[in-house]
Amino acid sequence: MADASMKAWRLSAMGGQLALKQVPVPELRAGSVLVRVQASSLMSYLKPYVEGKLPFYAPPRGEYTIGTNGVGIVHAVGRDVWHVRKGQRVLISSHFVARENVDDPGQVLIGLTAGEGGQAILDDWPDGTLAEYTLVPVEAVTPVEGLDHIDSAQLAALSRFIIPFGGLLRGRLSAGESIVVTGATGAYGTAAVLLAVAMGAARVIAVGRDQARLDAVARIGGARVVPTVLSGDVTADAAAIRKAAGGGAHMAFDMVGNAADPKATLAALHSLRRAGRLVLMGSMTVDLPIPYTQVMLNSWEILGQFMYPPAAYRRLIELVRSGQLDLGVMQPEVHGLEELPVAMQAAAEASNLNYVVVEP
Repeated sequence: MADASMKAWRLSAMGGQLALKQVPVPELRAGSVLVRVQASSLMSYLKPYVEGKLPFYAPPRGEYTIGTNGVGIVHAVGRDVWHVRKGQRVLISSHFVARENVDDPGQVLIGLTAGEGGQAILDDWPDGTLAEYTLVPVEAVTPVEGLDHIDSAQLAALSRFIIPFGGLLRGRLSAGESIVVTGATGAYGTAAVLLAVAMGAARVIAVGRDQARLDAVARIGGARVVPTVLSGDVTADAAAIRKAAGGGAHMAFDMVGNAADPKATLAALHSLRRAGRLVLMGSMTVDLPIPYTQVMLNSWEILGQFMYPPAAYRRLIELVRSGQLDLGVMQPEVHGLEELPVAMQAAAEASNLNYVVVEP
């Protein structure tokens, strides 16, 4: 049996009071899984989120437990759960899409924000992973088999990989193709570079503005990673990327963060060979001007992607289990549950090869 009560970090509202409280352990309901949390991965922007500095987020209405993706052990399962079992180690995903078989089901990030049409879902499943236990829909957990040699803090690195993995799947990256990764020295950009290598890309063009940091990513990624420094001249940068890709890339993955200009993204677009694909997963504070005629003449695809499909975690686990993806290149910084304020600051300052987890 679970304890009658547990510790949880409760937020009254974005910008409101954040406090570690003793609260009742959630009660099982149909379609739910009660997980004993072993490791909760912290977002780099959790501190400004808590402080109410991200007004475009739509959090749960009322007090809730914060925290997104993590790792844990299934403590109990509710009615209408047939495959997930008590005692299994699972990955916990904050991304949850409504179960109804409709054209446009609502989606949320549990413990964080609602997408369009998802507020009622988030109000029904408001609580995240920064607690000793979390109750989530069964669709939000993925059993982990065959990785018992990896501890939960290290396994939590998958939270860094899963988001760019969704974009690489969306772009249909295939073994033997060439791919451009913009924002390659950022946390998700570096993960995308390593994933592209693991997925069999013949050449990965790591694009950014800092030669030393790009070289560091290339050393970890191996001989198939080609670092390319941007100059800010779209035409020259596109030509340099095309040359590095051996005559044009099959795909570009754009993970720029709050870009103030579109130059890196446009350089990636113009580096594509005919019928190439550009996947947008980053953020930009300005509009992206699309060259209509060139897109049409070159049969380019421009694809947006939010998060990842339901099967992504299972496929990502296979990359680790088969030895194609080494989680050991990412180094966790581990904090106890009581240390969340310090951990949030550490997450904000973490490098592209470091991440922060809280272990309740």
